[in-house]
This record gives sequence, structure tokens and C-alpha cells, in this order.
Amino acid sequence: MVLPKLFSKSSSRTKPINTTTTTELPSQDSSDLRSPPASPEKQPSTSSQRSSHDKERLRSPTKSSDSTKPKYLTKSPPKSPTKSPSKSSKPTKSKRSSARYDKETTHPLNLPPELRRSALSAMSANSSEPPASDPERGQTNSPPASSAPTTPSNGYASSPFPDDRPPVPPHLHPTSPLPIHNPIDAEAHKTAGNKFFKAKEYAKAIEEYSKAIEANPQTSTYYANRAAAHMSAHQYHQALEDAKRSDELEPNNPKFLVRLARIYTGLGRPQDAIAIYDSIQPPASAKDRAPAVQMLQHLTQAESFLKDASGSMVLHALDQAERGLGFAVDKPRRWKLMRGEAYLKMGNVNSLGEAQNVAMSLLRNNNQDPEALVLRGRVLYGQGENDKAILHFRQALSCDPDYREAVRYLRMVQKLDKLKAEGNDFFKRGRYQEAVDFYSQALDVDSTNKPTNAKILQNRAMCYTKLNQAKSAIADCEKALELDPSYTKARKTLAKAYGESGDWESAVREYKSVQENNPSEPGIQRDIRNAELEMKKALRKDYYKILGVTKDASSSEIKKGYHKCSLQHHPDKNPDDENAAERFKDVNEAYETLSDPQKRARYDSGEDLIDPSEMFGGGGGFGGHPGHMNIDPSVLFNMMGGGGGGGGFGGFGGGGGGHSFGGGGSPFGGSQFGGGGGNPFGGAGGFPGAGGANGRSRSGGFPGGFQFQ
Repeated sequence: MVLPKLFSKSSSRTKPINTTTTTELPSQDSSDLRSPPASPEKQPSTSSQRSSHDKERLRSPTKSSDSTKPKYLTKSPPKSPTKSPSKSSKPTKSKRSSARYDKETTHPLNLPPELRRSALSAMSANSSEPPASDPERGQTNSPPASSAPTTPSNGYASSPFPDDRPPVPPHLHPTSPLPIHNPIDAEAHKTAGNKFFKAKEYAKAIEEYSKAIEANPQTSTYYANRAAAHMSAHQYHQALEDAKRSDELEPNNPKFLVRLARIYTGLGRPQDAIAIYDSIQPPASAKDRAPAVQMLQHLTQAESFLKDASGSMVLHALDQAERGLGFAVDKPRRWKLMRGEAYLKMGNVNSLGEAQNVAMSLLRNNNQDPEALVLRGRVLYGQGENDKAILHFRQALSCDPDYREAVRYLRMVQKLDKLKAEGNDFFKRGRYQEAVDFYSQALDVDSTNKPTNAKILQNRAMCYTKLNQAKSAIADCEKALELDPSYTKARKTLAKAYGESGDWESAVREYKSVQENNPSEPGIQRDIRNAELEMKKALRKDYYKILGVTKDASSSEIKKGYHKCSLQHHPDKNPDDENAAERFKDVNEAYETLSDPQKRARYDSGEDLIDPSEMFGGGGGFGGHPGHMNIDPSVLFNMMGGGGGGGGFGGFGGGGGGHSFGGGGSPFGGSQFGGGGGNPFGGAGGFPGAGGANGRSRSGGFPGGFQFQ
């Protein structure tokens, strides 16, 4: 009898066993999957026994109830270690591939492809056979199977499952059981946490409260206690989460709500805190509400001061509000922006630096914050870096195209730059009045930008000095210094304007102020020296004013002025005026000086006012008398007749007469050429003589001791 094939394709076949029957056995792979291996005690030991056993198994139309189950779901006995007696048969490729898999415990879907199909077919065929009658095991009988089993048209046996799928493999990792809450353990952790809280060991208290919450997460008290521990540990954000959770689990608990309001106050949210206080029944005490109410009042004052008060008042209000913040709590973003606005409102160099620090702090947290970008741009605008300011305003608009502040400042800076550039261009071209007009328009663009307006005022003052409008220049410089007291250039322009107005004393004062505030300012020593000289010149008699002429008057104009003033102030013309003689004397003195080109040059330069000791020092070092300009009567007599005395080596004429034509007598008397030391530039240096030589002496007019050969 030949069994029909159960597989359309077989991976391997076994050789027929030499028995009395000619029954063809299925492949070894299929037989292994169809029935469990025999135990070592029941396994046949000879080939004949195996053959008879196979025939008996094939003849039986029924199976036990255990054979209906998949082999990976049944607990099979251990395999026999006895090797197959057929040593001549070689293993096929399929058996080599399946050597790594245990067919008894491996689900067919987990087998390699070459074994999966055969295993599924075998399992389907195995499941389709009716169970054998086993009265001892209490199994029900089934009708006998047909001797000629039918094969489906597709070559596969029918599946026992409705959707033709094999059973799902069992879960290797079953789900964990749900935790069982133990209220006794939770209360123990809570008690331990309370002890740590009283001992101010807040970290350990938080740990115990967390364990209590883990043991029983539906108890509001545990969250409330942990919120209190977080507050004491200055962890306000964590405290806020726990306080909210406790309020969710037990709504309208006054104690929980008061704690929640205090946390809001510590975080700088007084509006939220007051809203919580208003919802508490019975109402919270005034003592509990006071910190939040005071914080809100200070913030309201700060916002009001930003509109119509100084920046320092805004800072004071913010400082008062920050006292209510929790320890180590970062200032709210809105508060930082208000502080930056206050620094900008102050407008000086130091406050601009503080505003820049605030803006950079905000941008480190969020570099796309449009308000922080505008604040940074306004700082750059105040520092005169308008190009960079425009870039920040545009970046703010890219983050928020509808941000009006960015649009307003962008347009304002662009307009101001245009007007200022026009004014600078006209100033360079010497068209000072047009420059004044454009600078005036620029000042009307933004009255709050103190540093920029100070620079524009200084530029306009320079134009006024060029237009000989000293008073207007002084007014602009004073306004610029009010906006920026450290503006050195404006103070120097003010000193110059004072000088041009004739107030040299004020000019000297301003120059010295520049020197005190900025000793390294280039040329400040020269400016002070020139201003002091001009002040001395202003204190002496003004010969030009006496003659009624200008400083650039020609010689003919000076002569006309002299004749006019002589007739006007002559004593004979004014017999009743006691001061007429003095005025007439001043007229003659002025004409005598201004009519002589050399004297006029020395007068104009102020050379006659320079103290020699202030420039070069006094007496000589090689035996001369100390150099000075004090003249006694004997020297005056010698200047008019006799020879001059010996010279010293002083700086500005030691001995000898101080006349510019020599030490000895004048050209109109005495020696013709004079004696020694007469040069105004020094006794030993210059052209000092040996002293006392007459006009024919060869040693006169040269350094002492010099002899012609």
C-alpha cells in the first residue's frame, strides 16, 4: 500500500526500509514535524522493529489528543541521544539549515524559508486528522479517516483557523502586573519627609515625599507637602507644578490656594497671585495678600514712570518690586525689558552700556525675540552706530512683520541719517547756513536720543562759529553738554565760542575743565596757553579800540583814526574834562605802537605780555647776573647814553640793556653801535657783547671773550 504524497514539493526523501511491505514513507522532515520523537525507553532498537512500528503507525487512522496541538505548544519529552542507524545516507541542504532550530519548540513562522512551507503543511495536515479514540484519557471518538485523504487544489492542507493563519507564538515577556498601592508605606514616607522638613533638610524631605507620591499618587497632601519643600529649597518652578496638582486633587482647599498664590508672587506674577487670593473662601488675610499687592503697585509705578518720568525713577520702582521675588528666581522677561527702557531713557554712556547688557541677556535666551532685538538696536542707535541699529530693526521685522515698534524706529533712524548726512555735506562745502537748516531738521526727528542730539547740536555750533554767531554757538554747546556732560568735543567748541565772543576768562575755564576730565586730550596744553595769553591781551589797553579801527586796519586807516581821536580827546578841546588828558595820552600811545610795524607785530602776537621766566627760565650759569626784565633808573640812563653792562648766560637777556638795538647807547647818542648783550633773545646766546665796548671796538656785538685775529 502506497500513501499519497502530502507535499507537492519535498526537500528530501529517505530510502525505503527493507521490510516485507513496500510502503513508501514521507520525508524525514515531515515525519519529524508530524509526531514527537519517541523517548529513549520506547524507541525501537532495530530496523525491523522500526519498520513494524512505522507500519503500525501508518495503519492507525487516529491520533491522541495531544497530537492535535502544535508541537511548539506541547511539552515534548527529551530527544533520544541515539544516532540514526542509517549511516550511509547523507544529510541534505535542508537538514543542514534546520540544524540550528528545534522543531519541537520553534514556531513554523520562525523557521528558515526552506523549512517554513513544509512545516506549515505538516501542521495543517496534522490538524486535519481526527483525534483517535482514547478512552483512558477521556477523549471522544471521531469517525475514521478515509484511506485516501483529499488534497486541496492549491497543494496545502486546510488550516484549523478561520483565517487560514497559524496560531500566534506565545509572548516571551508578559506584561508587568499593575502596582499595588500601599497606604501604610506612603504614610511612612510622608512622616519621614515631615521630619526632614522640620530639620531643614529639604532635599531629603523632597525625596521622601516623592516616595509617598509613588506609593499613592492620588493623595493631594503629598503634593502640597512637596511643594512646600520645593519653596523652602528655592525651587519655585517645581513648587508651582506640585501646588497645581494638589489643587486639582483637592479643589478649593484654602491652605493649598494660599501656598499657590505665594508661589506666583515669588515668581513675579502678582496678577495671578491676586486672582488666587480673590477666589479663596473664606477670604485670605491682608497679611497674606500684602506681598502680591505691593509688587503689583511697584510694577504699575514703573510703567507709569516710563511714560513721563526719569529713568532713575523707573529703576527705583523695579528694585522695589524685585524684593518680593523668591531667592534665586530669574527676573521676568517683561521686567528686564522695562529696565532696558529705563536705561535708554537715562541716555548717558554708562546707562547705554547697562541697556546693552539687558538686551544681550534676553537674546541669549531667545535670539529671535523681536522686543529684545529692537532694544539692542536702540542701544546701537544711541551709541551712534546707526547702520548696525538698522540691521537689528530689520531682523526684528523678519521675526514679527507686524511689530510696530520695529517699523517706527527703522523709519526714524533712516530719516535722521539722511538729514544729518545732508548737513555734513553742506558743512564740508562751506555752505554753513544750509548746514544749520538740515541740522535743525535732524534735531526734530527724535528728542529722546540724547547722545545723537548732542552730536548734532555740536555740529550746528561749529556752523555758528563759522558764521560769527558766537552767542548761538554758545547756546548749542551748552545744550549739548546738558545732554551729555562728558562730551569733550562740545566743551572745546564752547571754549572757542567764548573766546570769539571776547570772554577769554570763560574760555580758559572750559579748556581747563577739558584738561581735568581728559588729561590726554591732544593739544589741550596749547589751547590753555593761547587762551591765557588772549586773556592778558584783553586786560591791557586795546589800541585798536582806542583809535576806533579794526584789527586788520591798514596804516592809512590807523593814521586817520589817530587824527580823529586826537582832535576829539585833546585837552584844549575838553577843558572841563579831567580825563581828557589821560585819553589823549592813550591815543598817542596807541598810534605810536600801531604805526610802527614791529611794535604792532609784537602787540598783536602778545609778545610784550609774555613773561620770560615762564618760557625759558631766569639767570645765567656762567657768572652773569640773573636774567630778568626789571629795569632800574641807572640802566635806563645807560640805555640812553653809556655802554651796557656785561651779559649773563640767562635765557632772556641777562645783563646789558634790553633795547633791541644793543646794550649800549642808542643810535642817536653815545656809541654808534652799542655795547654788549643788547639782543632781546639772551645775554650769552644770540648776540651778546663783551660789555662796555664803543662803536669802534671789534669785540662789541659778539659773544663775550671773542677776539678777532
